[in-house]
Amino acid sequence: MLRELLAGIVGLCGGMVVATALAAFIIGLGMIPRYAGVTHTGNHLLFYENSLMLGSFLGNLFLLYRIHINLGIWCVALVGIGFGIFLGSWVIALGEVVNVFAIMARRVGLTKGAGLVILSIAVGKVLGSLVQFFC
Repeated sequence: MLRELLAGIVGLCGGMVVATALAAFIIGLGMIPRYAGVTHTGNHLLFYENSLMLGSFLGNLFLLYRIHINLGIWCVALVGIGFGIFLGSWVIALGEVVNVFAIMARRVGLTKGAGLVILSIAVGKVLGSLVQFFC
């Protein structure tokens, strides 16, 4: 019994460390300050960062203890949209940090139509997500 309790505590602490490292990486990429700047809500920056940490912590608990909340299909759709926005923002922020688009455009000799390429990538990700979700 004590062994299982200790293993559970160690696992939970390890998950919290990983969730905290991910949140710190997201904050370090500058996603949250950029959103705060775009929405003119820079005075709530600490709230955004704390919300990210709380979400990481709660996500860890929900995954670990397999907590299910039955809120209906509309709530699932809203959460899915939120996850999609988060993942898309994550990909774009990471792409900006390593200048993927500038390097790709230079390598393939892209001089016109960069907006179309980015739009195509976004549409492809949406279609891929829908195929995975519905099939």
